[in-house]
Amino acid sequence: MKIIESDFQNQILAFVQNKLANIFFFNHIAVVEMNEGVHFSSSNADIITDELNSYFGTSKPFGVVANRINSYSVDLLDTPVYREKIKNLKAYGVVGHDKAGKMNAKMENNFCISDKVDYDSIYDAINQVYNKVKSSSMFSLQ
Repeated sequence: MKIIESDFQNQILAFVQNKLANIFFFNHIAVVEMNEGVHFSSSNADIITDELNSYFGTSKPFGVVANRINSYSVDLLDTPVYREKIKNLKAYGVVGHDKAGKMNAKMENNFCISDKVDYDSIYDAINQVYNKVKSSSMFSLQ
């Protein structure tokens, strides 16, 4: 389910579309829906991380939910590079909608700092990621 087809659609504060993804911004969360066939790696990560830093700044804690509505690949060995670019990221979640998406989401668990990153629904992912951001020691309402 796309985020714009969910009950969260009325809470979207901003939207960015670029050659890699559609990014939907909420108060302390961004939902990223990568385009079909994209390969996300350190060579193009700035396209997404610059948007996240532009919206959230470099100190406001936030979370990201990757809504895997399309098939795409991620260079998981570059995870430390992604983390370095968005230091105020406090939580991450991945929603898989089919067998391949769920398998990829489970693999991402091994490369992330969060306890659990794979979710079966956009609702669970957003709620859990938001709660992790909210409970982070740096959380503020600014």
